[in-house]
Amino acid sequence: MRVVVAGASGTVGRLVVGELEAGHYVRALTRDPRAAVRAGVGGVKVRADFGDRASLERALAGMDALLLITSDPLRPDHDERVLEAAVRAGVGHVVKVSALAVTDTGAGDVITCWQRMCEQRVRECGLAWTVLRPRAFMSKALAWAPSVRERGVVRAVYGSSVNACVDPADVAAVAARVLTTPGHGGRCYELTGPGPVCAREQTRVLGRVLGRALRFEEMGVDEAWRLWRSRYPEPYARALVESAERQRAGAKAGVSPGVRQVMGRAPAGFADWARRHARFFG
Repeated sequence: MRVVVAGASGTVGRLVVGELEAGHYVRALTRDPRAAVRAGVGGVKVRADFGDRASLERALAGMDALLLITSDPLRPDHDERVLEAAVRAGVGHVVKVSALAVTDTGAGDVITCWQRMCEQRVRECGLAWTVLRPRAFMSKALAWAPSVRERGVVRAVYGSSVNACVDPADVAAVAARVLTTPGHGGRCYELTGPGPVCAREQTRVLGRVLGRALRFEEMGVDEAWRLWRSRYPEPYARALVESAERQRAGAKAGVSPGVRQVMGRAPAGFADWARRHARFFG
């Protein structure tokens, strides 16, 4: 198979390239091939920009399948341009990484609305398509690594609210399988971990894995808002607050069978993820 990964430098894209490169020809789209090499991205690095139609058409020429991962709700034209280039290049199958929040009728934040629009574009593009809808990635816990190393502390808002978060490696494994095997056209797979977990429990798990006592500290909503607003544009920050409120209300506790449907095995739990990433917290 000849597969192109749009979003190859991201958490899932990088893993998918790694999954596929031993047995398939993989093009990894990147705005900066040299930076991608330094970051350890595999595959054949191809310079392309989501805002540049000509570069996308060159990158997609002659390819069988496309993994589409975009991350900027303020640039909805990115998906549109990649899909237009895929259609012109005659790509046979597009796999879109979306988000499980799109199925929540109570989710109306800017990020979720953007994901819904992106899914619609994929379904209407005229190519065979598959949509992957993961819950939050377990790798979000890496944001705690500095405070764990320095102070033995995890800080998060609504520490007892649960999320059936998913290991990004499972999302990548599903994407790689769907990209390279038949029978997945026109399907949406909901991807979660084996059960819901809260930040307090994640702190206990990390402590057991690291062999040291960790302390959880509840972060107030106002503090979380200030933190997110300092890092992201206001619409993103508001989306994060709304997402946290939905999680507190139980909207993210449900477990879905997508990983088992595609891979024939159970998804990894948070303890599995923590053991593989313990070096970042030590």
